[in-house]
Parts: sequence; C-alpha cells; structure tokens
Amino acid sequence: MVAPLAVATALKGGGMVAASLAAAGAFFLATPRARAVCFLIALVLAPVLLVGELWKSSHQIVTLRSHPAELLGLAAVGLALMVALAALFLRRPILLPVLAVAALPFRIPVQAGGQSALLLVPLYVVVGGGGLAYVWERLRPRPMGAENGYRLAPAERSPGYVELALMVAVTLYSIQSAYSTDFETALKNVAFFYIPFALLLKLLTSLEWTARLEEWCLRVTVALSLVFVAIAFGEFATRRLLWNPKVIEANQFRSYFRVNSLFFDPNIYGRYLAIVMVVLATLLLWTRRRRNVVWITVLLALMWGGLVLSLSQSSFAALLVGLAVLAAVRWRARPVIAAVGAALALLAIVVFAIPGSVHLQGHSAKSLNRATSGRVDLMRGGLRMFADRPLYGYGSGSFAERFRAREKKGQAQAASVSHTIPITVAAEQGAIGLAAYLFVLVSAFRLLFGGLLRLRREEEPGARLLGRMVVAAAFSALVFHTLLYADFLEDPIVWALLGIGIALRRGPPRARGATPQQAPSTAAEIVPS
Repeated sequence: MVAPLAVATALKGGGMVAASLAAAGAFFLATPRARAVCFLIALVLAPVLLVGELWKSSHQIVTLRSHPAELLGLAAVGLALMVALAALFLRRPILLPVLAVAALPFRIPVQAGGQSALLLVPLYVVVGGGGLAYVWERLRPRPMGAENGYRLAPAERSPGYVELALMVAVTLYSIQSAYSTDFETALKNVAFFYIPFALLLKLLTSLEWTARLEEWCLRVTVALSLVFVAIAFGEFATRRLLWNPKVIEANQFRSYFRVNSLFFDPNIYGRYLAIVMVVLATLLLWTRRRRNVVWITVLLALMWGGLVLSLSQSSFAALLVGLAVLAAVRWRARPVIAAVGAALALLAIVVFAIPGSVHLQGHSAKSLNRATSGRVDLMRGGLRMFADRPLYGYGSGSFAERFRAREKKGQAQAASVSHTIPITVAAEQGAIGLAAYLFVLVSAFRLLFGGLLRLRREEEPGARLLGRMVVAAAFSALVFHTLLYADFLEDPIVWALLGIGIALRRGPPRARGATPQQAPSTAAEIVPS
C-alpha cells in the first residue's frame, strides 16, 4: 500500500504545482486566450485536487464518498450560482469588485478531513462567477477586429514585481509540499486560499478603478463594519457569543468578556475593524469638508468601541502602526519615529518596573509565555525548527504536526501556527521560503508607497492618489498584525489590497485604440457625503 500512496501523493503534488503555474500563466502569458485558458485550468484544478485529497480520508467525520448525492447537489448549486453571477458581471462589471469586497470577511465552517475549516465560500462563488465571465469573453468566438471589446476586465495591465513575487511564493509553497509531513494541510492552503486569491488578484488588477467604484467599495465596507460592531455590542450586552466554543468557554473562566461578532476569532474580528479604521482615518486626515469630518469621527468612535470589546492586543497594535504610517506621510517621518520610540521605551519601563500591569508574574520566560497565551513557546519551537533545517525547512504546512511531535504536545490544536508569520515560513520553508516572503513584502511596499509623498504638497489630493494612501496604510497595519498573530497569504484582504493598489498605481488599463479614462479629480469624490 505504500507505493500506491506515494504515487497518489506525487500526482497530487504535481497537480498543485500545475495549478500554481496555471495561475501564474493567467498573469504572464502573452495573449488573452492563453491567459484565459490558464485561468480556467487553475479555477478547475484547485477544487479537483482538494476533493481528491479528502475523498479517501479515513479520519474524516463525514466522508465525501458516503454522501455523493449531496456532494453533487452542492456542486450543482455552486456552479449555477457562479453562472448566474457571470451573467450579472457581464452586464454590470462594477458589481464584481463590490461583491468581492463584501464577501471578504465571511467565513463558513465546513468539515474537511475530520477538522472544522472556516472557508470563504461566498468569496469563492464570487471569484468563480468572475472567472467564468472572464474566460467566456476571451474564449468565445469574436468578429474580426473586436478583440478589445471586453466588458469585464476590458484590458489587462502588464504584470510587475508584485505579481511575480506572489506567484513565486505560491509555486514554491506547492513544490515544498513534496517533502512535508503534513501534505494535506499544504494542499488545503493552496486549494482553499492561494489559488482562489491569486485569481481574485487577477480580476481586480484587470478592472478600471474609478472614483465611483472606490466609493461603492468604501460604503460596503463601512456598512459591514457597522453591522459587525452592532452584533459585538449585542454579544457584550447579553454575555453570549454566537459561536466558537473555545472563546465561549474561556469567557466563563475570565474576569473579562471578549466578543467576536460574526467572526470565529476575536483577533480576526479586531484585525478587520483595525483595517477599516485605518481607511477612515486616511480620509479624515485629507478631507476638507466639515460634514465628512463629523461623520467619519462618529464612525471611528463606534468602531473603536467595537474594537475595545474584542480585547485583541494585536489589533490595537496594528491600528497604531497604520496611524503611524499615515502620520509619517501626512506630516514628517522623524517626529513620528521619535514618538514611537518614546512610547516603546515607556512600555519597556512599565514592563520591567510594574510587570503586573501587563499580566506578568515576575520577569521569567514562563511568565511571559503565560501572558502571551503560549506564543513564546511557539516562537521558540519554530526557531529551533529553522535552526535544524535552515535551508529548506520541514515542508509546506508542516509547522503544527512537527511542533507537536518535537515539543511533545498532545492536543491536536496545541499549535497550528507560530503566530509570527516569518517564523512559520522559516520553520516550514527555510531560507528559501523566507527569501520568497521578503520578495513579496519588498515589492509590495515599493509599489504601494512609491510617489505617496506628493500628498504632503497637495491640499486636496486626487481620488486615485488618496486611494493609494488608503491601501498602503491598511496593508502596513495588516502586515504588522501577521507578525503578532497569523495568516498572511491565507488572508484574502492581503490579496485584495494588493490588487487594488496595483490597479491604482499603474492607472487605468488601456487597450489598443481605447481612449484613456479621465482620472478622478479630488479626494471628495471617494468620501461618501
């Protein structure tokens, strides 16, 4: 039985690499038809690989093969929804990015491989519908001379370093699953996250991001945030969470009460609110209308209340980082750096002088580990894994399994990640993976922040330039949060921000013979009035 299993794993590993290369081809091949074919291959291959991995899972609670009718029924419903959305997007292309932004925070618990996975099913349906529309327009027969008459993604921008870095990271992750001791986790990450999000990035970078589209996405995001905050207030008032048994149990034995709204994890809820608050703070700093100042201030106050109830320290820190970035661009970097340094020095004094104020019982490493919910042990274990295999690591997706085996942890959920993305990458993929991770960060920050200092000279900047500042500050906050918690490329907001940032930085796409679109005139065009 060993040989057939090894062959099956090799085939699935090859399929993962093929899906990753197909996703890359959707960006880098020369012709629209070739890119569409690669898009379709990646769109189909990812779920096929996933079903193939889970089909014979002996430890799955409810196996797929025991309910084939239900599986086919769900697949038919999903495909029907995608076809309907594809028809809608071809008629109203602006709805694709709006619905994608609306679907970003929604996760649905699904049993997969004996574990409960939180899947972005609404986002998958939107990406599938957008992908079908994209492929249909480029593969259907067209009259001579009509090759540029696409309604959805009318012209595609030439890919740059950010797209290259992301595709290198995804492909490398697929390749390094070949020697992973937890191949199933690696495959799930590729099929559930990396491939769908890469296709989302392709769609977002191929659209024309007008001031109207920016405003629609902003309104949807703010409206959803207010709904999440209202639910969090309701949870706090009733002392009852909607879901997540672990947080519910923890609240029963603590003197404080954490909320998670519609999110499974209070930290993910806090992350989302922190990012939206950074977006609103950007608009507040550059708006000139008193009415907008009042409304944005009210919204920020409500969201701050919702964020406080999450008690997510990593989200508070991410918010501060986003605000510091805004201050450094709006005014000058040196005073901001000095203020941050002074704050860190004061925090260090408090920690060493009054450790009880930050829930430290003394200055021991064990006390620090308890205060950080075991994260110090996770980081140490991850660093030891990197030290043992510094070049290529233990394989993609293997951190949890290897950490439990090496550190003699018995609980299945004792560690899923190190809560510090660079350490997770280093332990799983070694220096090779770290180089790919740094390539993504460097290329992303260079693209997002290039030319933003012009904002200091403009009293009322254009909507495109202000939109770029929104994306850059939000991305900075999100990256910092991943250093304290988890999920970098596994978070669709990362890909959405990069897609929007690419589109805004490179301007409207231009097809042959097309008239360049007029850029938005002022920042007021994207601030809801």
